[in-house]
Amino acid sequence: MAQSAILEAELAPYFTTKAPFQFPINFREGFVKYWPIVTLVLLVLALPAILAFLGLGTFLVPVSYAGGFGAGLGYTISMIFSLAGLVLGILALPGLFNRKRSGWVFSYYAQLIGIVSSVVVFNLVGLLFGLLFLMLLFQVRDYYN
Repeated sequence: MAQSAILEAELAPYFTTKAPFQFPINFREGFVKYWPIVTLVLLVLALPAILAFLGLGTFLVPVSYAGGFGAGLGYTISMIFSLAGLVLGILALPGLFNRKRSGWVFSYYAQLIGIVSSVVVFNLVGLLFGLLFLMLLFQVRDYYN
């Protein structure tokens, strides 16, 4: 069994049966129905922003380190994780539209990367939203086969 599948099996009970609350069935069905469209819109909106930040980031990286090594490093790590999440989001789209397991898995990986990014750059709000979304992903996992 791959390491990611082991992690998924370990996390599943904490976000489903042992979760502090369950999302209502109607909400889960609506999420599964509309999430591919929302993902597509968010990716279209995020792509130019990330490309602009990468272009500006290349120009501003030397200046960002003047504010302290951690500031520049945090920005660089955040951009790398954002780009990886964007690629995984793009890979997830066909599976999300067809309700295939591969779409869920790519969304799961993208969310894990977002959570790790939030931890690395000490973004508590991003971490909380990331964990909440991960709980929702696990609760709709059965809709994807």
